[in-house]
Amino acid sequence: MSTELLDALIYLEKEKGIERDVLIDAIEAALVSAYKRNFNQAQNVRVDLNLDNGSMRVFARKEVVDEVFDSRLEISIDDAHEIDPAYEVGDIVELEVTPRDFGRIAAQTAKQVVTQRVREAERGIIYTEFVDREDDIMTGIVQRQDHRFIYVALGKIEALLPLNEQMPNESYKPHDRIKVYITKVERTTKGPQIFVSRTHPGLLKRLFEIEVPEIFDGTVEIKSVSREAGDRSKISVHSDNEEVDAVGACVGAKGGRVQAIVNELKGEKIDIVEWSEDPTIFVANALSPSKVVDVQVNEEDKATTVVVPDYQLSLAIGKRGQNARLAAKLTGWKIDIKSETDAREMGIFPRDDQPLFSDEDMENSFSYPEDDIE
Repeated sequence: MSTELLDALIYLEKEKGIERDVLIDAIEAALVSAYKRNFNQAQNVRVDLNLDNGSMRVFARKEVVDEVFDSRLEISIDDAHEIDPAYEVGDIVELEVTPRDFGRIAAQTAKQVVTQRVREAERGIIYTEFVDREDDIMTGIVQRQDHRFIYVALGKIEALLPLNEQMPNESYKPHDRIKVYITKVERTTKGPQIFVSRTHPGLLKRLFEIEVPEIFDGTVEIKSVSREAGDRSKISVHSDNEEVDAVGACVGAKGGRVQAIVNELKGEKIDIVEWSEDPTIFVANALSPSKVVDVQVNEEDKATTVVVPDYQLSLAIGKRGQNARLAAKLTGWKIDIKSETDAREMGIFPRDDQPLFSDEDMENSFSYPEDDIE
């Protein structure tokens, strides 16, 4: 074996992070293949590599038998005893059969096989690295795009950002740095394939974990997320520590924390609401930024009827029903919104058995940027 090949072996181990045993196995397999192909030999052989001096030897492995039927694979017991009297039937005898010019031929023939094995090992390392990062966030650099994907460099590999996972209010240019959410890592014949998203609700969740230390350390918990990417999102939060304001922690001083997330999402509006196990309170909070005066709950159908002031009806429903739709996804409850006037005409409002919501009840929610209330 040439010293160049040995040097390459050491380089690949250090620079590519591929274990030496993997590389040696690849080289030995390549040399066995080269020997059989170039010398038309069908016997079982083993290649021994000496990494200290770069030498290599080929040994034919033959089984000791009473009667030889195939001299390429078998050796008689008498011949075996001439080598070592301790051999018995069924043992394996190894005979050196290294051709004189094997080194030159092997180096040429083995190169492609070794390269392939090294490539497979590298792919395995990349797959192992990224499969543990599914449902995580990474910063990548936009490389190029076609009619199907944006190609985003994530270190050693390009991730695929499909058209339906791109935010409608964004344009992507080469060398742009963007945060992406890893949705799926697949092992393919061409190597690992990584799919990422800019629209997944998980991206919003991970961004809050980055910006809000109380979420990262578990003091504040994100209970649910609903999102219509590029337009509006809602997120419910809660803390078991009564001294911690979960919504305020997410907002940050002068809105700095949530503003950083809005900037990353190119102006997407974000409603942060306090989670509650009481659906009456949770649904009212989820309809932020609108005011709510009453919530009536139907446990059997998991449905609610919400009463809002007349002037807040359009805000509660939202453009094309977006606010109500996101609130329903956030809470998991069906939401039917009625104005005060309609509710009074239907005879369902006000109720004697239910106190109405006050402005103080709605202080545990926050919308950024604020909606214009007509």
